[in-house]
Amino acid sequence: MRRLIAAGCSFAAFASAAPALTAAAEGIHNIQHVVMVMQENRTFDNYFGTYPGANGIPAGVCLPDPTHKTCGRPFHDSKDENVGGPHGTESSELDINGGKMNGFIEVASARQVCGRTRVDCRPCTEQQLTECIDVMGYHDAREIPNYWKYAQNFVLQDNMFASGASWSLPEHLFLVSGWSALCEGTRNPLECVETLSAERPANASYEWTDITYLLNGAGVSWRYFLFEGSEPDCASDESITCTPGSQSPQTPGIWNPLRSFEDVKQDGQLGNIQSLSNYYTDVQQPKTCGLPNVSWVIPNSSVSEHPPGLISKGQAYVTTVINAVMRSPCWNSTAIFLSWDDWGGFYDHVVPPSVSKAGYGIRVPGLVISPYALAGVIDHQQLSHDAFLKFIEDDFLSGARLNPKTDGRPDGRKVVREEVTTLGNIANDFNFNQPPRPPLILSPHPAPGPPSQPPG
Repeated sequence: MRRLIAAGCSFAAFASAAPALTAAAEGIHNIQHVVMVMQENRTFDNYFGTYPGANGIPAGVCLPDPTHKTCGRPFHDSKDENVGGPHGTESSELDINGGKMNGFIEVASARQVCGRTRVDCRPCTEQQLTECIDVMGYHDAREIPNYWKYAQNFVLQDNMFASGASWSLPEHLFLVSGWSALCEGTRNPLECVETLSAERPANASYEWTDITYLLNGAGVSWRYFLFEGSEPDCASDESITCTPGSQSPQTPGIWNPLRSFEDVKQDGQLGNIQSLSNYYTDVQQPKTCGLPNVSWVIPNSSVSEHPPGLISKGQAYVTTVINAVMRSPCWNSTAIFLSWDDWGGFYDHVVPPSVSKAGYGIRVPGLVISPYALAGVIDHQQLSHDAFLKFIEDDFLSGARLNPKTDGRPDGRKVVREEVTTLGNIANDFNFNQPPRPPLILSPHPAPGPPSQPPG
């Protein structure tokens, strides 16, 4: 059994060991509503690299910095608006650099376009590079007090990896289907091939099987709630800035891929892709929980924390989404999984494991928030966003998997991600024998928290 660590209530105190709890066979069914809140473009070290007891930024880190002909160290970043770095497949490989995890500054320096003030793609000057290369920055409770409070009071996952070693599109494909593939020129799911260069949803027909196919067949309700507005839909997945594309439930997009899945269309389920306003209508039913069994909650650019989106706006949005559940009849039967889809070019020191040609990607933060969640615990299990699907399948589908040999709709995947032997079990983050814990209502606009100890 992998170890879970109790982090305690103090920002300054280090963790003490606590035993893992195995979910009782029926206990998981206390959760009748799973809400996946997926934000954008942050690493674990960028948000929790100095969180007490976590596997955070090591002492003495100094990465090659070609601009200043020296090396760059992690630093506390108090800015609300970040720039980040390129975060496509090639940049992921260069950042990881064969396991050295030292390419972040070099990649950002080579491809930086200086944020919103320089959209012509010309290189930054040395002075501009000094101002806009922020990939070694880290935030703490001074900038993200609510995220740190959720970690203190519920479960923080410090070994969570993006499912794909690339950008938003493959990550969102993994989020709904456990796979990222290309079905170019074929309508036969068995001919789809795993890739991180999946065709964009506006032009694509995704023929392989996603989780909604299993949910629909079992009579399990689901909805994909999308915040209307814009998404950073760049022509190149290596771009940092571009003119945002529009986003709506009716528009296929990198954050809205389900509209392009053939099984969703065949099942007549396109109407389950809805505006975020419907989420608040569902959750605010006065007497019973109106949420479906499975929900995805997807932001727009402004509140996504995807640079240049403000961190404070993203935290306020996420807090409002979570508060809505906590204030509702849904709270006592809900598990909220909060994470970030990819690394966004920011530094992280942990080498991602390899489970297939597509990933894992660089480590991202993960939080489990629920009345049955363990309190103030750090989960060190190896996880990816595939673990969300595994939990849903165990809770609502009697352990059925997106396995082409058993799911009734074969496709070409070679690795069933939920069955990877090293993948942990999010059910271990709960104590289903405890009475439901009360909600933790937080202000969307909190005062800054205390500073953390510097790395090491």
